Amino acid sequence: MALLRAAAAALRRRARVAALPAISPFPHTHSSSPSPSPAPNPPARRHLITLSRRSPCLHPPSASAAASSFYIDRILLPSSFSHPLSTSSRDKDTDKDKEDNIPPPAPASWVERWLPEAARPYAMLARLDKPIGTWLLAWPCMWSITIAAMPGELPDLKMLALFGCGAVLLRGAGCTVNDLLDRDIDNKVERTKSRPFASGALTPSQGVAFLGAQLLLGLGILLQLNNFSRVLGASSLLLVFSYPLMKRFTFWPQAYLGLTFNWGALLGWAAIRGSLDPAVILPLYTAGICWTLVYDTIYAHQVFYWWHSFISKLCKSNLLGLSWFLMIISVICQDKEDDLKVGVKSTALRFGDLTKQWISAFGAASIGSLALSGYNAELAWPYYPLLTAAAAHLAWQISTVDLSDRADCNRKFVSNKWFGALVSSGILLGRLAS
Repeated sequence: MALLRAAAAALRRRARVAALPAISPFPHTHSSSPSPSPAPNPPARRHLITLSRRSPCLHPPSASAAASSFYIDRILLPSSFSHPLSTSSRDKDTDKDKEDNIPPPAPASWVERWLPEAARPYAMLARLDKPIGTWLLAWPCMWSITIAAMPGELPDLKMLALFGCGAVLLRGAGCTVNDLLDRDIDNKVERTKSRPFASGALTPSQGVAFLGAQLLLGLGILLQLNNFSRVLGASSLLLVFSYPLMKRFTFWPQAYLGLTFNWGALLGWAAIRGSLDPAVILPLYTAGICWTLVYDTIYAHQVFYWWHSFISKLCKSNLLGLSWFLMIISVICQDKEDDLKVGVKSTALRFGDLTKQWISAFGAASIGSLALSGYNAELAWPYYPLLTAAAAHLAWQISTVDLSDRADCNRKFVSNKWFGALVSSGILLGRLAS
């Protein structure tokens, strides 16, 4: 009797297993085929979780049982379904997010697009790809040459061209000297490690030879001026060569830069008139120095707040202990040469939280000195509306600049070329109408 019951149970089990393929929803299975191949294709095999893995049977399954478990698994977990334990889809999403967060590459400058490869390091050394420095150096020259013109006449176009070329050469020479002196620390700072000396594109001897070529060309321009202007122009070289050292010794390198960058306010008048008129030129020179203190303090915050933004990111990452440790170290080492590589010796650090009040005062002094210079030079009324527009532009810069945002500091700094253009236009119209 027991044998008969066991045989009947075995027959019932076989009948149930054989019936499974008949109800399979897959089009490639046929009800007449009682035992399809149990081996799944390779793509599907990656997504299978057989029932035997979760609850292993006490007895090994038959071929038909293996086939049925395959189809059951295919119904539960088709090959297009991402298994919960699989990380492939999540990895793809993570990779996609990383790709989306990668900032677009900076657009190539005209130096990289047009100049031969051998000439590019020299152009980068002279900062030809960043002309804002040349504009800031040239505008005081243009102001002085224009204000020195005779009433009702245009300024001397030859002098404007000579001083424009001189601004390119002198600014390039100053950058070359700066990079030669700072070559040992530039390669340790992310912002400056791509400079020609830091990256190894140029050797110091090549830089010295390039500096000599710049100075020779500048000398050729200087020799075309009168004797008084030659002496006055040659004396500016002391400022040019000593300025890069000032940031190592004083918190006021921007003031020293003002003395250097605005020397053209003295030289332009001397080139036209052969002498200096203190009533006109000294206020003009003072205005340029105060203007330089405004824009270069804003520029200095780009470097100073590179370190500040780094600390802020650590704080947001809940690494408070590490961030406070780094902040304390930066305060302790702020007078050391290692911290100079991020430019802490500047008015940006000297003014601190009072930066906007300080640069507002310097901006007001610059506008007042420009008004006094124009009045003493007897410029006509068109000068003053444009000077008012320049004052509004300077006020906009100071009031809206976000000193903790490097990009905004750079935008405001670069916009100073328009301040110089407004003042120059006012002087020109004031002189033509006088």
